[in-house]
Amino acid sequence: MDNSVFDALLTSVEKPARYMGGELNSIYKQNALFSFALCFPDVYEIGMSHLGSRILYNVLNKRDDTFCERVFTPWVDMERKLRDCALPLFSIETRKPLNEFDIIGFSLLYEMSYTNILTMLDLSGIPFYSRDRGEEHPIIMCGGPCACNPEPIADFMDVVVIGDGEEVVNDIMDVYAACRRDGMSKRDTLLAMAHIDGVYLPSMYEPVYEHGRYTGTVPMCTSVPATTVRRVLRNLDGAEYVGKLIVPFMAIVHDRIALELFRGCTRGCRFCQAGFVYRPLRERSVETLMDSARSIFDCTGYDEISLFSLSSGDYSAIHELVPAIVDEFSGRNVSIALPSLRIDSYLKQDLEKIRTVRKTGLTLAPEAGTQRLRDVINKGVSEADLLRSVRDAFESGWTSVKLYFMIGLPTETDEDIRGIADLARKVTAEFYSLPKNSRGKGLKVTVSVSTFVPKPFTPFQWDAQISPIEIRRRQLLLKEALRGMRSVEYQYHDSATSVLEAVFARGDRRLARVIEGAYKRGARLDSWDECFNADAYAAAFEAEGISTEEYAARVRSTDEVLPWDHIDMLVKKSYLVRERDKASRAETTRDCRMGCNGCFGDKYEDYCKVL
Repeated sequence: MDNSVFDALLTSVEKPARYMGGELNSIYKQNALFSFALCFPDVYEIGMSHLGSRILYNVLNKRDDTFCERVFTPWVDMERKLRDCALPLFSIETRKPLNEFDIIGFSLLYEMSYTNILTMLDLSGIPFYSRDRGEEHPIIMCGGPCACNPEPIADFMDVVVIGDGEEVVNDIMDVYAACRRDGMSKRDTLLAMAHIDGVYLPSMYEPVYEHGRYTGTVPMCTSVPATTVRRVLRNLDGAEYVGKLIVPFMAIVHDRIALELFRGCTRGCRFCQAGFVYRPLRERSVETLMDSARSIFDCTGYDEISLFSLSSGDYSAIHELVPAIVDEFSGRNVSIALPSLRIDSYLKQDLEKIRTVRKTGLTLAPEAGTQRLRDVINKGVSEADLLRSVRDAFESGWTSVKLYFMIGLPTETDEDIRGIADLARKVTAEFYSLPKNSRGKGLKVTVSVSTFVPKPFTPFQWDAQISPIEIRRRQLLLKEALRGMRSVEYQYHDSATSVLEAVFARGDRRLARVIEGAYKRGARLDSWDECFNADAYAAAFEAEGISTEEYAARVRSTDEVLPWDHIDMLVKKSYLVRERDKASRAETTRDCRMGCNGCFGDKYEDYCKVL
């Protein structure tokens, strides 16, 4: 792209730093044979905060034969400018048009980003559907948590990565390089990739429907397996990490050093997809984490280190790691953030150590307002745990705490909703029960409430989501219960996007036409409130004769064939059924560190025992 044209673009949009490139530690490579566009289907400040993309950027650019560049969904002003000027979407590093890359890889973190994929393809002149793309078009692939059920976007993809990406992306590039050297066609190249563990080729499979109901997915050739098994990175401690972290010119959502302590979870919360699809637990050593903290600090100068995992307090060496980081970095005014804490984490000493530098945000997740419902979801914590945790924090100088809850969980009643307000009231009372000289000033308790979305590969994957009307009723019920409560702020999310999230989470291939239809009717950046276009989706569903209730609000039988049954995420379906039955009786399941619960069945020897 001509420099004068590029400069004109930048001066005409709201946040030019989203597109200009040239950040500290960004990578520019010459003479590599193959090009990989690492695409994040949302705006720059969201995508640049994604740890997985940062890892893959480093992994791919460490290859001698490959250069990897970043591409993000443009904001509406830049999209309009590109269309007006008939310019293609381009990479951040070298402004290379997206359609000139060999491989395009999308990171799928959220179902409401699906129309952003179409935005990026459309701006690049690349046909949406894999069947319409020829040899001249890039290979389109995706991975990430939403790839657990890839069927709603399967028709758009040539390759779907199931599971951890650090190793499989190198395997894909090895096969691609060999096939290019041998002059193989795109189809034959894709078939060669089918032999890589964790690779799913949607075009080689066909969904079957009877009387309008999905009944299975079958391979269309003998070269692909009937089931795609999740790829597991076995040695997390020895795996590649982020390398020299890119430092943006603008503020991003998570503008700090992120240390991934471990991957996986042992708790088994029944609503939590990540807790099941990232099993088994794999930890990084304190030595590895400290080395990463030093190297990233040295090349970035960030003043905050976030200890990142599904539940940071569950890291086996947390009481060793926190003091080590504080002792080494406190002289440089670097603070520690502990997001995603469980309320039964015993961290008082660590909190007091952290405050010697600077207090950061404290987030706790009770999830439900009553003990009965916490047992239903297998949260494994009590009200006493929560009150002890917040008292420890208040005594350590914290005056701000965020509490995460969900509404619409299976078996939830109005009593459970009011229980959220009761917990918030008790948390506030804990603060004001302390002597004035031993507490901070200006308490702020944020009650953040999301709507339950049934997700594949969880014990609640068969359960219904409550209706939009009922979502709104319960939101207002809680709002009324919190009314007049001192120091409490209430946050909740739009019900329309929660319903669509459930639809796409449990959907099948018929939804590709809905996504396309919504996009053509103006759907863009759907996770942004100011952009979400409910009418576009309503018209798209009506045009295809599909109801959201069929996907989101229908209870499914445990013997029903599900659109994701041909994907093996390793946790046995029989185990999920057993957990669902226990949920109906409000029975809990022990943390698997206390003894194996059998979720992997006969694969225990291959995964959990080995790791």
